[in-house]
Amino acid sequence: MLKAVIFDMDGVIIDSEPMHNKAYHDMFDEVGIEVSPELYESFTGQSTINICKRLCDHFNLEENPETLVEIKRKHYKHFFDHNSDLGLIDGVLDLIKDYHNNGLTLVLASSAAMISINQIFDRFDLNQYFVAKLSGGDLKDSKPHPEIFIKAAEASGFSQNECMVIEDSTNGIEAAKGAGIYCVGYDSFHSKNQDYSKADLVIKDFNEIRYQNLVNIL
Repeated sequence: MLKAVIFDMDGVIIDSEPMHNKAYHDMFDEVGIEVSPELYESFTGQSTINICKRLCDHFNLEENPETLVEIKRKHYKHFFDHNSDLGLIDGVLDLIKDYHNNGLTLVLASSAAMISINQIFDRFDLNQYFVAKLSGGDLKDSKPHPEIFIKAAEASGFSQNECMVIEDSTNGIEAAKGAGIYCVGYDSFHSKNQDYSKADLVIKDFNEIRYQNLVNIL
């Protein structure tokens, strides 16, 4: 029986891809590298520090990964602070409230840094619905490694087979399945060129997984 839902953040709760895209590409320009669309898309779902480690190795950069993280974070913060149009993904707040009101335990498991998670949660007053927030930036391994979802299930207080993950990325879905958790792949307009074949269920609208519908799904 379903007891807990684990949400990814970027691309599921918030359409933050434009902010991350601009921040990363501003960082690429600042350090003088040209990242192909294919390489950039492969980063989806991974933590910033692991992405920056890959960049340092790939381009043999003199800068260390931590320096790249700080440059990217500087550009992200500027965009976040000056973007009044930033909003939640359509339907996700209603879904969060629906699950919360029906007694499901909610946990966030995001590859974003905790500072970015807190910015989003404070801006949209989401803390009241979640019992825990986990950042991939605080863990040794990044998605597609299952560590973050194993820890998220532990934080919920329930076993993996009592949890469900909502993810929008190839790496996130692989991580959820690696943790042995039922995974819903959210195939949204904002998620480009991601593979949903390993998800247990693929949706395009959050109304498909409202609480009452889950009885017929799980």
